[in-house]
Amino acid sequence: MLSRRYLRIKVLQSIYAFFQSNNDRIDVGERQLLTNLNKIFELYIHQISLLLAIVNFAKQRQEESKKKYFPTENDINPNRKFVDNRFIAQIAANREFLKKEDALRISWKNEEELIRRIYGIIRQSNDFVEYMNSSDESYKADKEIIVKIFMNYIADSESLQYYFEEKNINWVVDYPTSIMMLIKTINSFKESDDEFKALPKLFKSEESKDNEDVDFIIRLFRKSILNREKFSKMISEKVKNWEIERLAIMDIIILVMAMTEMIEFPSIPIKVTFNEYIDISKNYSTPKSKVFINGMLDKLYVELKEKNKIKKTGRGLIE
Repeated sequence: MLSRRYLRIKVLQSIYAFFQSNNDRIDVGERQLLTNLNKIFELYIHQISLLLAIVNFAKQRQEESKKKYFPTENDINPNRKFVDNRFIAQIAANREFLKKEDALRISWKNEEELIRRIYGIIRQSNDFVEYMNSSDESYKADKEIIVKIFMNYIADSESLQYYFEEKNINWVVDYPTSIMMLIKTINSFKESDDEFKALPKLFKSEESKDNEDVDFIIRLFRKSILNREKFSKMISEKVKNWEIERLAIMDIIILVMAMTEMIEFPSIPIKVTFNEYIDISKNYSTPKSKVFINGMLDKLYVELKEKNKIKKTGRGLIE
């Protein structure tokens, strides 16, 4: 499930791309925005598939060791704790995952060197050695080691990140979110779950006709574009000794989105809108943008309130 913060960031990126491309088809921009969001789920499925590929590689190594000319006792009777990990067995049999993996035609056959390198790092780690030697045979321990392995030895792999970047340039930005989704998936599984266990959805109400998250991003995207000229004029009037053309384009888009949210989304508290866009400006605009955005939002809020443009309902509102 994607957070509202992340959805705002994807809308910001899509609006920026829309204006940079000089596109005048909002509907095309909307479809591209939804496509980009669905690509995050594709990356998430790749992450699950990677885990299975690593475990399968470990199984293959054990089978190969048995065929040595002079196998040791450990070669003949290897410790199968990792390759028989119960969470891995569950996800490997999960109907929804298998369907998605097949539809995306995911294969790691040509990436054996990458898998070998990652498995080598995992195998030499203290976390892995402790797990393999531990007397704890619980399902909880099986899940915990997968989380540790992924977070400590897989997620930060530069080779893996480069691999994903080569497949889709947008996955550089989406990478942390796909990891969050994977960890949430692992934590959501129970030992009693069967192959029909549902995977997390991208949006909160994805299975219902009234999808609040999709409605939120489409309305925010469309209304921000339609109101850009009018809101940009208001921003310009509040900027002293500084032409709006000289402002960072990201600052303008952030302010326009915030104004759109203040007016078009009555259930979202003003405080939430302020905090979200001020924080977003830290990572997606200039070093000085945080202070600028903060000050401008205060001024714009006052004007919009005086014009009776802001009508909020619910708790936690600034009035």
